[in-house]
Amino acid sequence: MSIVVGKDEMAAFLAEVFPQVDGMFTIERLENDLTVMRLHAHDRHLRPGGTVSGPAMFSLADVAAYVATMSRIGREALTVTTHCSIDFMRKPEAGRDVLAHARLLKLGRSLSVTDVLLFSDGSDKPVAHASLTYSIPPKG
Repeated sequence: MSIVVGKDEMAAFLAEVFPQVDGMFTIERLENDLTVMRLHAHDRHLRPGGTVSGPAMFSLADVAAYVATMSRIGREALTVTTHCSIDFMRKPEAGRDVLAHARLLKLGRSLSVTDVLLFSDGSDKPVAHASLTYSIPPKG
């Protein structure tokens, strides 16, 4: 399914419906086969040792899957996460943003399934892998 909501409109939508995370994420790429999101890693996202925390990485994976889904179905703020499985494979590099590469695997009438790989900015070795399912509200 093709993109129906572009990058700029999606960024404005996120700012509107999730003002609490304003400035935390940037949509780097929004294409039919790949959504790339950036977590701007600040002190509040770090765990002891200076690396990005698990909850911050979960948030990035979740918002990347949300954007991948919303970009195909349109502005449906009540679309919600129903499942997430995340494997943390190595610690992110200290002082670096984290990038999410999200690929929509399935988009149906009521569910979407997204595969997300997380990387430290500048590295090609994934730091985490997530699989997320979203429930899409019925039309009408």
